[in-house]
Amino acid sequence: MQGFDFAHPDFLDAAGKTRFVRIWDQGGNARPSPWHRDPRPPAGKEELESLQYGAEFRKADLDAAIAASERLNLPATDLERQSQRVEGSHGTHVASIAAGNRGVCRKAPIAGVLVSLPAADEDKRKSFYDSSRLADAVDYLIKLGEELDLPVSINVSLGTNGHSHDGSAAVTRWIDAALSTSGRAVTVAAGNAGQERGETPDDIGWVMGRIHSSGRIPAAGLDRDLEWVVVGNGVMDASENELEIWFSPQDRIALSIKPPGKDWIGPVEPREYIQNRMLADGTMLSIYNEVYHPANGLNYISLYLSPFFSEEDVIGVPAGTWLVRLHAREVRDGRFHAWIERDDPQKLGRIGDREAWAFPSFFSENSMVDDTTVGSLGCANRVITVANLDEPGHRINISSSQGPTRDGREKPDVAAPGTAIVAAKGFSDASDRWISMTGTSMASPFVAGIVGLMLSTERRLTAAQIEAILRRTARPLPGASFAWNTGAGFGVIDPEASLKEVERVGERKDLQ
Repeated sequence: MQGFDFAHPDFLDAAGKTRFVRIWDQGGNARPSPWHRDPRPPAGKEELESLQYGAEFRKADLDAAIAASERLNLPATDLERQSQRVEGSHGTHVASIAAGNRGVCRKAPIAGVLVSLPAADEDKRKSFYDSSRLADAVDYLIKLGEELDLPVSINVSLGTNGHSHDGSAAVTRWIDAALSTSGRAVTVAAGNAGQERGETPDDIGWVMGRIHSSGRIPAAGLDRDLEWVVVGNGVMDASENELEIWFSPQDRIALSIKPPGKDWIGPVEPREYIQNRMLADGTMLSIYNEVYHPANGLNYISLYLSPFFSEEDVIGVPAGTWLVRLHAREVRDGRFHAWIERDDPQKLGRIGDREAWAFPSFFSENSMVDDTTVGSLGCANRVITVANLDEPGHRINISSSQGPTRDGREKPDVAAPGTAIVAAKGFSDASDRWISMTGTSMASPFVAGIVGLMLSTERRLTAAQIEAILRRTARPLPGASFAWNTGAGFGVIDPEASLKEVERVGERKDLQ
């Protein structure tokens, strides 16, 4: 999240005090944890035992820092220091859209959580959807709403491509359960994996979009090849590359893999695995072929291509096309879906005489299937999943992820403005307060702000009702119908219509 600039003018009230009532920094230690700061008696703390880590900043702390800032000639964010403080921070921009003074829900108290994964959750066989940290964040914000006696609209502008995209991951089930109570809603960014090819010769945005493949193997004894491209940006890919394949528990599929220019490795049969095998080129290969996943009963195969790290050197994953072959041993259904985990391009610096990057791998154009790319968190049943509207272009932004979910449900729900959105620039100086960003991360908080306004009108609304109202009142894009669309959902959010519909909730006419 890169930190929340609570002292930015977009978050200050008329008295110069911050509208942030709480910030929980899960990776920080500058303040006591929420559990240690909770004012309730010990017997009431049992439900907060999961919050015994991180640092909690409260409004009094933040206002005191703002008041002392000018006197000490230091930024208030230096006096109450979060573990993440990045200029132009993602979290600050998102909060500004949802509830800044120039944002949507301008009178709402604001609370933020800087999600931080512990070392145990950074194991390569885990991902964001496995971590309890997001569930803790949602619980924290819900409990804060109860403490303040306010409904809660939560925005989640992050996510991953891992897991089965059917809402069965632990975190998505936890969020769905939390949303069974009225007065709560969660909006989630659909993801930025929608682009399948470049719009101009130098447009390489598609490398972030070719993350999904799917198909059907019609009979036992047949094979299916997937082309998995590792690039490394022409230098050295020092990041881990992860691919997951999900299929019916009725089927049995073995897997082989062929590195660029090398011989086949495998097959790895069901219930077999290869773990951290060093290949001749130095790549570390792991393959796990597992049956009956505990979350949903599906079978799945996970593959990892990892760089080799030693004290003397780093050996990156070789660039080229890795062939992944599915061998159908038993087929009763035959359908499969595969996703490549997200890996944003990032320069890591020089290692020896080479430049190292974390760079996304992707499916070739032959293997890529351009749908079912909504992030795992956006596949939860009761969240509101938001696509990125390119408002000036009257279209869905080319990078916006597409539905449906793996199990055929209609996600995203709606689209909202998310292209070239100007909002608060965190941790910057007074001459440079605003920044433009693009992505579903910007569209989702717009909807979260509208949901906040809906709940301020009728706090008894459930998440299901809010989702239904937003779907009902959405406007189709030019040339489209009211039918659900893989990119736009049910259409573009209509704030005025949604608020009017909320006012009508509960109206009944006696016809006798």
